[in-house]
Amino acid sequence: MAARKAVDQELTREKILETARDLFVSKGYQHVTMRHIAQLLGYSHGSLYYHFKNKAELFYSLVEKDFGILNETLDTFIKEDTDVETKLKRILLGYIEFGIKHPNHYRIMFLLQDDDLQTELQQEPNVTYEKFASALHTLCGSKVTPMIIWSLFLSLHGFVVHYCGQPEQTYDDVKGMAASHVRFLMKGLL
Repeated sequence: MAARKAVDQELTREKILETARDLFVSKGYQHVTMRHIAQLLGYSHGSLYYHFKNKAELFYSLVEKDFGILNETLDTFIKEDTDVETKLKRILLGYIEFGIKHPNHYRIMFLLQDDDLQTELQQEPNVTYEKFASALHTLCGSKVTPMIIWSLFLSLHGFVVHYCGQPEQTYDDVKGMAASHVRFLMKGLL
């Protein structure tokens, strides 16, 4: 394997992250090595170390990137100049849509279980949850308690997890069910 390929096939952080995401999801964190990732990319494992100092840094970069995408999605809906009901619906549906359209991102963010990773993976989920909770509190006021917000989050999470487990399902396939689920969740909020 060549350490460097032609410029049109240059190894980028993005290529490494996408390949690593798929491997982490399919094999689990403990069973993936930098050599496995490099082999799939057709590069030497030394090439990966130019971009990441080790597997843990690569994994944390993935988590940070994926939560960043979800946070940007939530921010877009939070900043929209719409009525409260529309904004709330878009936030809740946006969360579901993100998880179903990006199942491997979602699995990395919330479902990959590894004791070595758990202590390191608290910051990003907490930032996203706080953003979600703050938006609900701002939109719904005192009607939403921390327990209600947590229950809403768990309900959305459960919906996404159910459909993430069915790879043949697309967001378009479950869009109507997602809208119905969100309408049900919103009944007591407004």
